Amino acid sequence: MKLTFLSIPFTALAAFLLSSCGKSDSSVSTAYPEAVLETPQADQTISSEMEFLDIEKDTLKFGFIKLTDCAPIVIAKEKGYFDDEGLSVNVEAQANWKELLNRVINRDLDGAHMLAGQPIGATVGFGSQADIVTAYSLDYNGNGITVSNDIWAKMKPDVPKGSDGKPIHPIKADALKPIVDEAKTAGNKLKMGMVFPVSTHNYEIRYWLAASGINPGFYFDPATKQVDVPGFLNGDVELSVTPPPQMPSVLEAGTICAYCVGEPWNQQAVFKKIGVPVTTNYDIWKNNPEKVFGVSKEWAEKNPNTWLAVTKALIRAGKWLDASLDNRKEAAKILSQPNYVGAPYEVIANSMTGTFEFEVGDKRPMPDFNVFFRYNASYPFYSDCIWFLTQMVRWGQIPEQKADDWYHEMAKNIYRPDVYERAAKILVAEGKAETSDFPFGTDGYRAPSTDFIDGNSYDGRQPVDYVNSFSIGLK
Repeated sequence: MKLTFLSIPFTALAAFLLSSCGKSDSSVSTAYPEAVLETPQADQTISSEMEFLDIEKDTLKFGFIKLTDCAPIVIAKEKGYFDDEGLSVNVEAQANWKELLNRVINRDLDGAHMLAGQPIGATVGFGSQADIVTAYSLDYNGNGITVSNDIWAKMKPDVPKGSDGKPIHPIKADALKPIVDEAKTAGNKLKMGMVFPVSTHNYEIRYWLAASGINPGFYFDPATKQVDVPGFLNGDVELSVTPPPQMPSVLEAGTICAYCVGEPWNQQAVFKKIGVPVTTNYDIWKNNPEKVFGVSKEWAEKNPNTWLAVTKALIRAGKWLDASLDNRKEAAKILSQPNYVGAPYEVIANSMTGTFEFEVGDKRPMPDFNVFFRYNASYPFYSDCIWFLTQMVRWGQIPEQKADDWYHEMAKNIYRPDVYERAAKILVAEGKAETSDFPFGTDGYRAPSTDFIDGNSYDGRQPVDYVNSFSIGLK
């Protein structure tokens, strides 16, 4: 067991922790005498300015997939933020999302860079069954949908254009629909790729297609009670799983004609001149949650202070990533190393430094393509978790319809803003963050939003109404 030092007066830290005691949870220890925290005295003094956070496990192994949005984990290691918490952390690239999740479940990994839908899918029992929790959202946005050069050549004439002759963004799937219909009529449905059944990418490409009247297929048919593991039922296209780093090569081979993936694998298609990104997930849902840092519930209960320390380090990393353009450039260089993402610096920097290239030469400013801390991107909002649950119901991954209360209860079982807020308050007390950096006082729900490509409104407090609002989807 290792003790990590907090260089702040005890009374200051106690005050910050007490201010959130209404949201505290017994599974997360403060590592300070309970009697002192329960009955603070205004004149209480501690002879030493150094207090201790009791770390249950100080040598950790985290997994990640070679994507730009693993950045907070990588930066927390490379900038010494884990070290500051008394943690010796090793980070390892994983072959695919399934293996990564399994290694967290079987305790080969202490935690991991996860698809936001993975803790949710595992907890509700879609695919793997396990209790996975998260106290940290790694980022907003960061994905794109890329089509092959052949598909783009067919779409482009029907895509609205500006006075400069360039396509007007966001590009909807309207121009793709006649191509999809023709292929379906010919008995050769278009094959597309996404990275995992419970990935944001799956729900985003489905959302994009359905918004233009293209049925992406279902995992369950309530009329026949048929279950379809690939999710092809009644679909106009076929969406299958491809690991992110393999997307460009699979597209180039003609196995798929389009895909939804995170960076740098959309920009890689542009650099290799094998495909054209047509939209980003920022345009599908502005500032959508993308990845989280996930741990097993069992691990969290055994290592509450370690979890708190890890969360502190990740918050600092996310804040550093969004602090300046120079930091983003430095991060892109770090991520380009072969032990991390391993793509060329120029490819990673394209989106990481606030631009995004669609067709070759059509580079546009997109300062919010990657967001790690701004707009409270690192806070684990219940409403973000609920959105994923609505999509699982919409496409039949959860075959039963659920009441509103079920969504809220599930979100509170999986997302742990109480842990995040404790970590944030300690950082404020240490002088490493400002109170204004965090949404203290939130009830865990973001404000209702119409920032979707179809203009539909999402209110996380009313999930059943949201599920029923779609023309394509189970109700």
